[in-house]
Amino acid sequence: MENRSHALLTGFFTLTLLVAAILFGVWFNRDRVERVPYLLATTLSVPGLNPQAAVRYRGLEVGKVDAIDFDTQKAGQILVHISVAPDTPVTNTTFATLGYQGVTGIAYIQLDDETVGSKLLGTTKEKPSLIPLRAGLLDQLEKRGKRILDQAEQITNKVNNLLSPDNQEAMLAAFTEVGKTAKAFGEIPKQLQPTLQQLPQLTDETRKSIAAIKDAGDNVTELSQTWKKLGTDLQAPGGMLDNVNGTVARVGRSVESVASGVSLEVLPQVIELSGEARSSMRALKTTMSTLNEQPQSILFGNPDIPPGPGEPGFSAPAK
Repeated sequence: MENRSHALLTGFFTLTLLVAAILFGVWFNRDRVERVPYLLATTLSVPGLNPQAAVRYRGLEVGKVDAIDFDTQKAGQILVHISVAPDTPVTNTTFATLGYQGVTGIAYIQLDDETVGSKLLGTTKEKPSLIPLRAGLLDQLEKRGKRILDQAEQITNKVNNLLSPDNQEAMLAAFTEVGKTAKAFGEIPKQLQPTLQQLPQLTDETRKSIAAIKDAGDNVTELSQTWKKLGTDLQAPGGMLDNVNGTVARVGRSVESVASGVSLEVLPQVIELSGEARSSMRALKTTMSTLNEQPQSILFGNPDIPPGPGEPGFSAPAK
């Protein structure tokens, strides 16, 4: 009996010591830091997020996730209960996103603020304030990844259509034509080779022709200036024409004065000679005027007179 009583007391003592150790461990590990509650509501997925996950404000750990449950008042919405240190600067412009630790896939709550100096956001345990949970990097990659995949599928379909048998034949035909064109262009230098060999000689001849044309132009200019000077000298006051006219006039007066003493048979001959002299002077004056106005007529002749009304080739001027 004593052995059984001793064993029973030993068992009770062992169980009591084990329960005391467990309670001491729970009490020792209890989080004694005071925190204030906040609530995150989102319709996004929260993969990798678990209770007791860390809550960080711009990289600094300020709290933890208390619980994750569904919103009973709004279907499809998830409520994430968090608690953070009282000195955490949670403001009206603070928002939350999901962050992930390395390659482990363990998620945490990342708090950030759009501006600095906003009004602090008050909260209570009975009614925690709401902080918006925005799409994280993975959510954005998922949404954009779907769009990228859709666009990649469209591009693939277009490439498949482009590489259809009909289009392949058309592209091969186009490449063949390009090859023929390139070959034809390759033959052009060979065909131009004789012409290129004659270019130096042609250049020399052209240079000589230009020099000859320039000399001819200089000669025409000098001849024009000479004729112009000659016409000016002939028509100048006291020039040859004036002297000839004076001489003719004097001869006429002499003829008139002598006419009274000349017989009737000689007088008509003298008058006819005087008229021919005057006509010759007028023709000479007209010729000098024409040469003065158009000196190029010496080389190219007089320009054709346009036909008048009633003559062949006449065309009325446009109104």
